[in-house]
Formats: sequence, C-alpha cells, structure tokens
Amino acid sequence: MFLLNLQKILIQIWAFVFKNWIITKRNVFSLFEILFWPVVGLFSVGLLTVFLQLDVDMSGFILIGVISMSVIQVCQIDVAYVLLYDLWSKSIKHTFIAPVRSFQLILGSWLIGVIRSFFVFLLLSIFSTFAFSFDFLRPGAGPLVVFLLGLFLLSALIGMSICVLVLLFGYKAEVAAWSLVSLMVLICGVYYPISILPFPLPQIAQAIPLTYFLEYFRSFYGFDSGYSNLLVWGFGLGGFYLFLEMVIFKAVLHHARRTGVLIKLSE
Repeated sequence: MFLLNLQKILIQIWAFVFKNWIITKRNVFSLFEILFWPVVGLFSVGLLTVFLQLDVDMSGFILIGVISMSVIQVCQIDVAYVLLYDLWSKSIKHTFIAPVRSFQLILGSWLIGVIRSFFVFLLLSIFSTFAFSFDFLRPGAGPLVVFLLGLFLLSALIGMSICVLVLLFGYKAEVAAWSLVSLMVLICGVYYPISILPFPLPQIAQAIPLTYFLEYFRSFYGFDSGYSNLLVWGFGLGGFYLFLEMVIFKAVLHHARRTGVLIKLSE
C-alpha cells in the first residue's frame, strides 16, 4: 500500500514537471530567460568591473551576486508559471479540480526550474571563467553544492509567494514575478555589502536567507562579513519560511475555493 501511494504521489509530481517542460519547449521566449538575459546581464556587469579596473576578487564579489540572481530568477519563475500560465489561459480552476495536493504542484514546477537554472549556472560560470578570469569552482564541489541548494530553496520561496499573490489578487499579481527578485537585488547585498545600506535595510536583509548564502560563498574569496553560523541562519530561515508559506498557500487556496475566486479567475 505504501509503495502504491508513493508511486501515485511521484506520478502526480511528475505531471507538473512534464507540464512545465512542454510549456517551456513550445515557448521560444523561454530561451531568452535561460540564454539571452542571463548572459547579457553577466556580460554588462563584467565589463563594468573591467572598466573600473577592479581586481579579480573584487570582480568576483559582484559576479557571484549577478550569477546568483540569474539562477534564482530562472528557477523561481518556473514555480510562478505553474499558476501564471493557468491564469493567462483562464484555466486555473482545472488545475485545482485535479486530485493533487499543493506541495505536488509546487514541487513539480520547482524541479523543472532547478534543471533550467542549473543549466544557466553552468553557462554563466563557464562564461565568467573565460571572459573575466573568475573561477566559480575555487571553493570546491561541497560548498558550491550547498550554495546552489540555498539558491534553489530561496527560489521555491519566491515562486510560492507569487502563487499566493495570484490566488489573492489575480492578474494584479503578475508584476510580482519580476519585481520580488529586483527588491532582493537592492536589499541582500548582491552588488555591495549590506553594511552600507541605510537603516532599516540591513536589518531587513538579515531576515532574508539570500544574505547568508551570499556571505557564505563569498567567504571563500576572502570576504568576511562578521556573521557566524551562516548556513544555519540561511537554511534555518529558509525552512521556517517554507513551512509558513505552505500553511499560507493552503489557507489561501481554501479561501479561493470557498469564495469562488478560482471560477472568477477562469472566466
């Protein structure tokens, strides 16, 4: 019985992986998300570091942030698309008529996002090595895997936040799919240390897991933020937010079903 239930759950998760894969394969503009915009962003910022004549480590400080945000953006948008595409096609009610649970919907879309964003990471890390002599593999395989897991976790949190906003505000929530990551660029020290931010932004940054993941990875390049237990804080906050968002997602979905929002968003 347990194996049958497990097989059923895995099939339901795979259904959303396959759904996102089909949409990605048929949408030529998705290539811009994983090829064009990440490369353009890295190249433009990289050229700026060359113009400013920054040394390799200081350039690395910035390039780590740029590559990290590209990974997060590509991964989180796949999680958000699981409802955004249904919203745009006015078929959101059909998704929730199916006998699936919210975690299957999120996990399936997140898995395809992990695959796409990992490809982006490989592309940008290779490009940064040849174009700007920055070695993204210097810390070693272990720290790099941990760092990427942190980025993938944060991507799930952002994508889930957008899904919650879609169920609450409908089409008005579309802008959040791109604006939430931009806010993190401002607050979390992507291009600069958070210590230079005016009050209360540093305190807000300390409540966001990305801050700790960036500081952790940059520590291997000689940048000491003064924080301790970076991974404990990063994954601890991430795990707490993940649990909180799952509870909120279920509550919002129940409210949308009870009030008929799902029907309104599908008309």
